[in-house]
Parts: sequence; C-alpha cells; structure tokens
Amino acid sequence: MALKTLHQGHVPDEPSPAGSALATLTVAGTVVATCWDGAGLPGVLAPRPFLHPVTTLSGVPVTDAQPDDHRWHLGVSVTLQDVGGANIWGGRTYLRDQGYTWRADHGRQVHTGWAAQAPDGFRETLDWQGPDGRTLLTEERTVRAARAALPGAWSLQLTTTLHNATDAPLELGSPATNGRSGAGYGGLFWRFPPVTGARVWSPDAEGEDAVHGSSAAWVALAATGPAPFTVALAGADEATRADPWFVRVDDYPGLGSQLAAEHPVRLAAREATTRSFRALVVDGTPDTSAIGDALAGGPGQGGPR
Repeated sequence: MALKTLHQGHVPDEPSPAGSALATLTVAGTVVATCWDGAGLPGVLAPRPFLHPVTTLSGVPVTDAQPDDHRWHLGVSVTLQDVGGANIWGGRTYLRDQGYTWRADHGRQVHTGWAAQAPDGFRETLDWQGPDGRTLLTEERTVRAARAALPGAWSLQLTTTLHNATDAPLELGSPATNGRSGAGYGGLFWRFPPVTGARVWSPDAEGEDAVHGSSAAWVALAATGPAPFTVALAGADEATRADPWFVRVDDYPGLGSQLAAEHPVRLAAREATTRSFRALVVDGTPDTSAIGDALAGGPGQGGPR
C-alpha cells in the first residue's frame, strides 16, 4: 500500500529504526513479544516504548508498527493525543472547528528505569514529555505474560498508572474532547497487521459499528485467513471497564480504549489515574463462550512483583 497522500512530506516514506530493544516476554520458553524504547523514531511519530512484534504461541504476528496508513501506530502502546496540549499519539492533531491538522506539538515517552524484570514481565517507569522536553506525566507500567486457560493461548496483562508531574491541573484529552464525536481514542491501543476475513465482536454485539463505543466486558478481533488468530481485550478493574472501547476494522484493524471518550480526564497537581487490561492472544478462532471463560480464569503465576 502506498503512503497516504495526506501524510506525504510529514512522515517518513519508509519505516524508521525503532531504537533499542528493552525486553522480551516469554511464555513456556517461547518469546511472544519484544518491547522497544522507540528512541530512534522521528518526533512526528511521538516516540514511545511499544510492544512489537507480539505473536501467538505458534509465531503468528498479531501487531503492526509504522504501517503506511498511520506511521505512528506502534504495535501495542499506551498513548494519548492530548496531554495538556501535547500530542503524544503522533500524526495530526484534531482541533475544534479545524479538524485534523499537522502541528509541531508532538511529545514523547522516555523509558527511565526498571522497578522489576523477569522473563515473563517487567515493571518500568517512563516520563511523558511535551514538545519542549518538559515532563508532563510520569508513568509506572507493568506488563506480564502468562499461559491462558485456553489451548493455544496466552494472556497479556498491562497496568498503567499516570501521575501528573506538574504543579498545576493537567487535562488528558482526545479528538472527541476536542470536537470529533466518537473518536475518544487514547489509553491502550493495539494495531493489528493486515488481516483476512476480519471479525470483531463482544459478548453482546457483532461488527464495528455495534462494538465501537460500547462498554462490553470484552472485545475481540479475529483473522480468519490462512493463519487465523484472535485477540480479545478486557478491562481488569472497575475504572477500566467503565471506559468505552475503540474499534476500527474497515479503515484499518485496531482495538483500544477511550480514556477520554467524552470529557477530558482532569488530574490535579501530583494526582494519578490507573487503568488495567487483560488481553488473550490465541491461535485460531475460539467462540464467545471460550473467550469469556478464559478471560475470567485469571493469569498464571509468576512475573514481576
């Protein structure tokens, strides 16, 4: 696919080196994900740590990074388009009454250290910086992989705590909070590779229009082509389950959360907010009942403490 015309001259024609590999995640002796620091990426992509490739236990990739349609989509990452006016999502910024606009407002996330490391997970600290290099948020992110209670599947658990690092209130927003209804994307975002026969559903609904914006217990995307896989996402705590889901299939394949679905999240000085997710990564296409049972079963033992 050719680079989208509206991105030409603003993002690199080809994918850029991602920087350094920080860690890998291993399940039963199999590497299922690599975490990159993102330090080598150009500023317009909002450089940040991300997981890619994430694979099934048999090695089928279930993430994409720097695709032609959105170079700033980076595997599995935690990111927001509006952090006190800084774009830490990448690409164009949505402005009320103007729409998506290219601006020099991109920030970045910088890995600052480890609180724990193990073969199946880690706890890292990060700074979220504005375009001037000022730290707006500090983050503690815990990532853990484990076997799942479903044949051919493993579980990814990700918890993020964002602390306002400034001495004043800070708003976390999205295109929706800036005027684009239904586009409250931000928080966890999972970009998939090109898929054949994509299906997206929840326990209650089927299809992009029905699942997008819902607060279902979980959402799943399956590829039913020659290398079938399924990824299901669930909120792991009450606050996360209250956030609507973000779903794309027709434009590109992606799932995520909407931290600021309608209104900005306002953090007082030094205040924090936490979101926690579970993902099921499966070879094949299990049915709704099997996915629900596996997500309810909880991860295995081990991982960083």
